[in-house]
Amino acid sequence: MTFKEIYGHEKPVAILRSAMAKNRIAHAYLFYGTEGVGKRTTASVFARALNCEEENPPCDACRSCRKAERNTHPDIVTITAEGQFIKIGAIKELQEQMKFRPREGSRRVLIMPEADRMNAAAANALLKTLEEPSAGNILLLTTSRPHALPMTILSRCQHLRFTPLPRETVARFLREKESLEAAAAEALAASSGGSIGKALEMNREDYLTLRNGILEHLAEENPADPLQRLAFAGRFGTEREVILERLHILRTCYRDALVFRETRETERLIFRDRAGVIRTLAGRLPGRELLTSIAAVEAAMSAIDQNANKSLTLEALMIKLA
Repeated sequence: MTFKEIYGHEKPVAILRSAMAKNRIAHAYLFYGTEGVGKRTTASVFARALNCEEENPPCDACRSCRKAERNTHPDIVTITAEGQFIKIGAIKELQEQMKFRPREGSRRVLIMPEADRMNAAAANALLKTLEEPSAGNILLLTTSRPHALPMTILSRCQHLRFTPLPRETVARFLREKESLEAAAAEALAASSGGSIGKALEMNREDYLTLRNGILEHLAEENPADPLQRLAFAGRFGTEREVILERLHILRTCYRDALVFRETRETERLIFRDRAGVIRTLAGRLPGRELLTSIAAVEAAMSAIDQNANKSLTLEALMIKLA
């Protein structure tokens, strides 16, 4: 994979390519931004480029690039979490490797996805490495939660921000790489929040069916029927990630209804392919109730994320919804 194959992120890619052209490469980078937008992919391409044997790296054809493609390059190392955390043992192993010269390439590149998962001991150990950088070693940290990293680590890295991708960029990726029809690609891209990773998670047979079911329930629901509300809560499942996904859909439904109510513009809708149902929902609920419902769903998502009782949280939410 080459820089040209990265979808979006022209600014951070240009910064990295310029640093290579001028041979002014930082000893540590922090790629931060929304989850699933391409931070790890860009880190991987940058690592290949730093060890590529040809001009205009990465070439995808030389011995070094082929090894990187097969994940067998000895000088491109990925540090991952052991269970929930990246522990001090992984950092010590990294430090041991950094004592020696790169085995094959001109530089050893150490990639740490989700760097915010380092525990305190690991972070303290990594700080020593950042304070005393060794020649020939480059650290690439990625995170969607930069605020969770110690300031001492943040201050010793060059920061590159990865913003959410435009809807059309995500849709183009889905058409070109996943062979999706234009309508399906557009619907998933609209729901992805600018994240290719999120779009890929949703690219399964039941997602659009699930989304459409929630939309249609809201448009047809009798708000005065408490049994109907409780039955609706039962459709959210019992697993944390499943519930959060469905609450995200619910929040987007109310958001779109509010946007349409205020602007009458379908182009601004996330679920624009279901504009008719959104229009019905917007016509049934006043703006104040839509705002209240959005706030209630967000509060429920926060509670579920903090391991509140899922069943009670959903039942309480149904009582609050418009």
